[in-house]
Amino acid sequence: MNQYKKVAFYTLGCKLNFSETSTIARNFEEGGFAKVDFEDTPDIFIINTCSVTENADKKCKQLVKKANQINPEAFVVIIGCYAQLKPDEIASIPNVDLVLGANEKFNIIEHLEKLESKQDKAITSFESIKNTKEFVPSFSYGDRTRSFLKIQDGCDYFCTFCTIPLARGKSRNASIAETIKEAEKIASTEVKEVVLTGVNIGDFGQGGEETFYKLIQKLDEVEGIERYRISSIEPNLLSDDIISFCLNKAKRFVPHFHIPLQSGSNTLLKAMRRKYLKELYSERVNTIKALNKDACIGVDVIVGFPGETDELFQETMDFLKDLDISYLHVFTYSERANTTAPKLGQPVPMSIRKDRSKMLHILSDKKKRAFYESQIGKEYEVLFEKEENEGWMYGFTANYIKVKLPLNIQLINSIKSVKVKGIDKDGLALCEIVEY
Repeated sequence: MNQYKKVAFYTLGCKLNFSETSTIARNFEEGGFAKVDFEDTPDIFIINTCSVTENADKKCKQLVKKANQINPEAFVVIIGCYAQLKPDEIASIPNVDLVLGANEKFNIIEHLEKLESKQDKAITSFESIKNTKEFVPSFSYGDRTRSFLKIQDGCDYFCTFCTIPLARGKSRNASIAETIKEAEKIASTEVKEVVLTGVNIGDFGQGGEETFYKLIQKLDEVEGIERYRISSIEPNLLSDDIISFCLNKAKRFVPHFHIPLQSGSNTLLKAMRRKYLKELYSERVNTIKALNKDACIGVDVIVGFPGETDELFQETMDFLKDLDISYLHVFTYSERANTTAPKLGQPVPMSIRKDRSKMLHILSDKKKRAFYESQIGKEYEVLFEKEENEGWMYGFTANYIKVKLPLNIQLINSIKSVKVKGIDKDGLALCEIVEY
């Protein structure tokens, strides 16, 4: 295997996958491999998969085909959630050489060293997810502006639509002290913003002495990181203490919360086996807005869950219309193997799922525009990013407003005070630098 020195990575799915891919890539670089782009004729392709939707499964198969077209002699390795859930299905895809489960994905080099040539049939290596108990710290690095820091993995919640506990195992994490060491590694780089990520990060400590609240207090003390953003946190785990700390006391945590809702109908929340009702959700939103009316709140919603009648969908629409939120992430429900949701009610025709998704996307656009317009005339600090487009550059305020400014390369990866002047036709905030 030593003669194979070029490796390329492709990541499907969530921020957690990106943090893990980045860590695995660093392991390869430390082992003497050169990390290259997918199109640069690598000797090894590593595809980190997601299995939240059927599309992610299809995308994996397309990537294997593409890899074979780029270099038919290259080794193709599949890791991630899809690999843990359906290893035999992946092994049957032509030109796949290795399929590694949750326990094995951080030992890819070891597995590759045992291969001398491409395989007629993929070799699979995985254990029952019940045996996956180790927590492997990870963080992404490459974008000098932002890093995803994995603070937790797995989930003890068995929502009826979700395969993640089957793919990632039980909720687990490193100690607070070990997590701080990872944050300090990031702090020694050029990265300005850290996004805390995991499967169910509010469950950090699993009810023990070390908690998510205690973790963020310690993270806030790490010098060298300008901002922390919480990627997503369950409403039942988002305590008053966490909200108050982030909005009133923290030096580095931003006023931005992403809180999964999934449905505005208590009937469906119970069928989904969620751990809250909509009344708790609206209480969390009201608590945040009472402390900071400019805080940004994002919401996950699923449309087309089995048994979602027109009336129950309308209940979700009405609930969201009245809620003081900033934007939606809309997911169209898809049937997943080994979940109980398909047995719970009448399937919703796909055409209706798509129509409902469109309605929620329109609502999201309205909510986002109203939130942006409420910020006109206000001053914020913006972290400018590498993204450039036709003479413009972009960045995000602490409360997650995407702003645009005429391109100035010197401002990339810097934090500057700006005044929001208006909203352009694409829904982005126009701003000007405020000089002091």
